Amino acid sequence: MSIGHTLLGLLETGPRHGYDLKRAFDERFGQDKPLHYGQVYSTMSRLLKNGLVEVEGREPGEGPERKRYAITDAGVTDVQEWLATPEKPEPYLHSTLYTKLVLALLTGRDGAALLDTQRAEHLRLMRELTRRKTGGDLADQLICDHALFHLEADLRWLETAAARLEALRSQVCD
Repeated sequence: MSIGHTLLGLLETGPRHGYDLKRAFDERFGQDKPLHYGQVYSTMSRLLKNGLVEVEGREPGEGPERKRYAITDAGVTDVQEWLATPEKPEPYLHSTLYTKLVLALLTGRDGAALLDTQRAEHLRLMRELTRRKTGGDLADQLICDHALFHLEADLRWLETAAARLEALRSQVCD
């Protein structure tokens, strides 16, 4: 995820302080990985330097002065271009799980046990995400669905790998 573009998009709804940007980001996108304040302010500094935001005003706070950031026309254009550009699909051609399976076979370890352990972990996480989805709002349901669909694809791969395990062992260990 592009933190800079996300913060710009949030600013497009109206000027905000860094603290407000962090809170809005965390509420909408950071449930599992909230932004650090340092990341917000370093990103805002870079956006300011690049002319994508401007300081609209300063207000005294309990600590240093609080800057109120506003998006510039160049920032709006940048967000528009980012939103219009499709994300590159992740083909997962380099998979840590595949690497672990091959290494297990190469070293004489039990590949089936590795696949079973991974399947159990995937199912555990799927149950957790399903509980979260059940109690969540629409945004939480959609992000959980996204993760669940990826986990389902991984489970299909695990089953395929288990079915082909002996053929893979023959190929890898020759």
